[in-house]
Order: sequence, then structure tokens, then C-alpha cells
Amino acid sequence: MAKEPSWWLDDAFESETNAAPCPPLEGDARADICIVGGGYTGLWTALRLKELEPSLDILLIEAKYCGYGASGRNGGVLLDWATKFAILAQYCGTQEAVRLHRLARDNVAEIETFCAGNGIDCELRRDGWLWTSNNAAQDDVWRPTLDLLDKAGEHPFVEMGTAEAQARAGSPVVRGAVFEPGVGTLQPAKLARGLRRVALTKGVRIHEGTRMTRLERGSPPRVHTPNGIITAKRVILGLNAWAAEMPRFRRTILPLASDQLMTARIPELLAKIGMRDGMFFSDSRLLVFGGRTTKDGRLNFSKGGGDFVFRGQVGAVWDEPARREREVTDLLHKVYPALRGVKLEGSWRGPVTRTPTGLPFFGAFEDCPDILYGHGYCGNGVGPSRIGGRILASLALERKDEWSSIPLAQGQPDKRFPPEPFRYVGAYMVRGAVVRKEAAEDAGRKPNPVDTLLAGFAPTSLVPVNTE
Repeated sequence: MAKEPSWWLDDAFESETNAAPCPPLEGDARADICIVGGGYTGLWTALRLKELEPSLDILLIEAKYCGYGASGRNGGVLLDWATKFAILAQYCGTQEAVRLHRLARDNVAEIETFCAGNGIDCELRRDGWLWTSNNAAQDDVWRPTLDLLDKAGEHPFVEMGTAEAQARAGSPVVRGAVFEPGVGTLQPAKLARGLRRVALTKGVRIHEGTRMTRLERGSPPRVHTPNGIITAKRVILGLNAWAAEMPRFRRTILPLASDQLMTARIPELLAKIGMRDGMFFSDSRLLVFGGRTTKDGRLNFSKGGGDFVFRGQVGAVWDEPARREREVTDLLHKVYPALRGVKLEGSWRGPVTRTPTGLPFFGAFEDCPDILYGHGYCGNGVGPSRIGGRILASLALERKDEWSSIPLAQGQPDKRFPPEPFRYVGAYMVRGAVVRKEAAEDAGRKPNPVDTLLAGFAPTSLVPVNTE
């Protein structure tokens, strides 16, 4: 099993050469911009800032090491915002939703180009995404999204019948599907570590093992760490799930765990059942599950909807094997019966965020506009985090462009989660209702009306089940 918090991170570190840890901050420091968080958001932001103004002095701090958080533990699914179109249209208007959908679509190709041009071998494969139905309640669940996209002149999906979908997914439980070409998968930790390497070559100063202990609002703002204080013209927070530890974000960020499994190498068996490339396959429930292969012939299988944390205190609570390993393994065997008996070589949990809108948000502190933030990717951050980096860079440089004008860059949403302890207790109540509702649907039974009512309070996941 993994020595680091995920199999991905173990694999990434094994392949790294000449990648010594960046030293912790010792003593006070100054910078034009201080970025807190060494995941995708922080690193993409640093790189975008250097692209726009190469002379900027950028200092990035990370509590552990770059890629330690969700960036090194996710399923490595490189998507756009096609399934978010209904939510984007509701939140931003149809015209802006079309623009954002196209930006996110082009962003996938741009990430591929960036990685190729900078020698980041993150095993990126643009073999598409298969969005499937696995019970009668899920049949045609994508129809409202496809209809809205069609009306707007966007046609990202191809519909498939049962036989074709089962063959493409390699699973007998699939009833139907739509397929989105052009998106794909990658090795998430290798992407994070590659971005770190490129940032260092661009002159970004990185201090790992350096935790922010206090954020001092002022002009200029100051970031306190265990062994020094950083004074910067702008501070950018790229914390994602860990943002919930700050009281001002506690009612707009809901962190929860996703459970992940990694099989041993089984390339011949995967090819036999039809999984011959890097396509991502997922179902259509709120507690979504999904699978994708690795380039060396393993299957990564994940299940959303794990446990929650009280008052947003993520810390290191999820730095351990998947708590639902048996449950997720049983589900893996149900979806892929041919994989019964295959050895698991990785089991871990990773932080996922939900927001009241189902969308990430970006902005500045109202009481200190020199402090910026961006987080809340709702299970789809591998691709959109690069968009987030562009938004934050434009906001930090006060540029009036296509990135700073995005409605998602106008601060926290008006909708809020309940305060504690109601949020914590309510989260488990709603999740329990979703579990019972989806179990009834899997068994072909009509769910309990109370469970259906409570499940309606669940914030949207990677796949928007209800777009009404």
C-alpha cells in the first residue's frame, strides 16, 4: 500500500530525479505575490503570473509538499464543464455559459500542449469520458443537459445504445451512455510535480514544509508561518478543501472524502473486457463512482460521498487508506465481475469539495482586497484549476480581461450551507438518505419519499443528476 497519501504520489516520487524538497521558510521574507497552497490552483496561478509579468517576485508556500492535497490524490480525470452547462446557464446566463463551456473545452487541449512543451510526462490520454446509466432511475438522466446544450448550439456528446456502451465501458451493468470525446485522464500527481518543476525553472520561489499559521489583513497583507512572516503586495489562497478551515469560507465550502482503489497491473485482463485506452467511465448518481485505466495497465476505481469533517477541520484526517475499502471493492466487483480476485495495490482517501452552487468561485476579501482566493471545484478540478489560475492571475494584476470578467470571479455565492453543528449533522443525514435512495434504485424499488426529499438537499456532484 501507499507510503504517501496516495498510490499516485508514490508513483510520482519514484519517477522523479533531482527533485529535492524545497526548504522551509526560515526568517521573514518579502515578495510581490505570495501564494498559499502548492496544488494545481497555486501552481497554475504562479505560472500564469510569470507568463504575464516575468519580472514578478512570486513566493509560494506549501504546508507539506507540492501535490500533497487533492492534486495528488484525485482520479486524474481531465474534463471540461459540459455537464455543468445547466448550472452555468442558471448562474451566468446562457451566452456566458456557452463561452465558459468553450473555454473549458479548449483548456483541455491547452493543458496537453503545455505538458508536451514543458516535458511533463503525466501520462495524459485524451480518450474521452463515458457517462453511463446503471439502473432505471439513471436512464436518460443526461437528457436535460443535452437539450440545453443543443439549444445553445453546443454538441459535445455522442449517444450510445446498451450494447455499444457495455462494450466501451467493459462492464455488463451499463444500460446506456453518452460519450464525450476529447477529454481524458492523466497521472494527477505527476502533473502536480511537473508544474512544480516548471514553476521553479521560471523563478518562482517555493518553500515546502511551510504552513500558514495566521493571515494578517492589512495593506500590505502578511502571511505568518512557524519560522517567519511573509509581506506581499498580494496574497493568493489556493487551498481548496483546506479553505473550509477559515471561518469566512466555512459556509460555502463542504469538504468530504472520496475513496480510491488501485489494482495491480492487469493489462491483458483489461484489454479482454474492452478497456484498452485512457477513457474515464462513470455512472450518474450523486455518490458517483468511476473507473479509468493507467498507462501501465491498472484500474483506478473511485467512489464519492465519504465522510465529513466538523467545522471544516481537514488537517491530516484523510491521510490513511480508504475507510470504505470493502464497500468500494464490492462495488468494483459488481461493475467489473471479471476483476474478482485481482490484487489491490493502493487504497486511499482524498479531499473533495462541494459548494452550494456546484461551481468553484474566486474573488477577494471584502475587508482586504489584496487577499484573493479560489476554490470549490466540486470533484472536477484537474482541468478547471488551470482556468482558476488564469482568473486569479488577472485579478491579482487588476487586468480587465476575459478571465477577470467571469461571473465565477465575483466572490462567494449568496447561497450558504447551514452553520455548525447543523451542517455536520445535516451532511450525514442527507448522505444517509442519498445512500438509501440510490440503493433502492439499484434494486429496482421506489425510494422512500422522505429519502427522496432529503436527497434533494445534496449539493451537486461531478455529474448533475437533477438539472431542473
